Amino acid sequence: MRDETAEQPAPLRSGLTTGSCATATSLAAARLLLSGVSNDAVAITLPKGKVVTMRLEFCRLSEQGAEAGTIKDAGDDPDVTHGALLYSQVSLRPQPGIGFVAGQGVGTVTRPGLVLAVGEPAINPVPRKMITDHLLLLAAELGYHGGFTVTVNVQDGAALALKTMNPRLGILGGLSILGTSGIVRPFSCAAYIASIHQGIDVAKTNGYLHIAACTGNASEDTMRRVYNLPEIALIEMGDFVGAVLKHLRKVPVDKLSLCGGFGKISKLAAGHMDLHSRHSSIDLPQLAEWAAAIGADSALQEAIRQANTSQQALAMASAEGIALGDAVCQHALDFARSVVPAQVQVEVFAIDRQGEIVGHAGAFE
Repeated sequence: MRDETAEQPAPLRSGLTTGSCATATSLAAARLLLSGVSNDAVAITLPKGKVVTMRLEFCRLSEQGAEAGTIKDAGDDPDVTHGALLYSQVSLRPQPGIGFVAGQGVGTVTRPGLVLAVGEPAINPVPRKMITDHLLLLAAELGYHGGFTVTVNVQDGAALALKTMNPRLGILGGLSILGTSGIVRPFSCAAYIASIHQGIDVAKTNGYLHIAACTGNASEDTMRRVYNLPEIALIEMGDFVGAVLKHLRKVPVDKLSLCGGFGKISKLAAGHMDLHSRHSSIDLPQLAEWAAAIGADSALQEAIRQANTSQQALAMASAEGIALGDAVCQHALDFARSVVPAQVQVEVFAIDRQGEIVGHAGAFE
């Protein structure tokens, strides 16, 4: 019987995006410039209409105009920017509208294929609209008919960006100012999946029609060794193979190489789109059936079913001359081909913990 009095885990806390931070700090700085009023907190309206209040670390006049800063709070999400100081500097200009500038720690787009043009500060469209809407509303309220220049900064953003996919996407010098809803959902997959899509878009736009989607560093190293692919053609998919396969329906390439550890590839072979242990598990009885189909005797089949890990199952099969790695890759290939367009050539590699290829299916030469 379940203990109704047992303490339940606290719900995970949501946070606010860098786009929300940039909006709040830009609004506070602009208000100080136009009205002389300095606030220690500011309320903004998120894209879906929710009003949130954000605390400011400072709001002050500067040589160029005014600036305000806030500490990014990502809630319970392990966001690389959680706890970072984000601040906006605002100055007035005679022409109407908003001009955006990449300040300290904010990147600049250097490759085509993203939603922003080459040379633009990496302040994404929704944050730009949020900032623009708030500043134009403030200007109308205070009878100001000119425009604003907004420079967004993230303290230590250049170093933090090295922990993201920005350098691979050609966003150099710092972080991107992101967000579509204004809210960070704890452990959301959305940002990771968006970066996978961006990686594919950038690779194709820059003429790289053979991409390798890899689950981690070891599989990336294997693809570099096999094909000498540049960084731009290596897609760090983690566990989100489904994000790669589905996006290729919209943005097909000539060739896709999938590479991952044997255990993860066995999950793909079983038809799983998310390879994380939270969402899929290794099916040892299924491995035994696949081994049987290529000649494993009943003793080996039972040993595979009783194995502690997929790696142990693979080792036992290899010792008996059963190419389980190739068989699993073939099943993974068949599933991947059922998702991507027919014109995309697909191959699958499985590796061991040392990065050695233990299985392959497809057109590898």
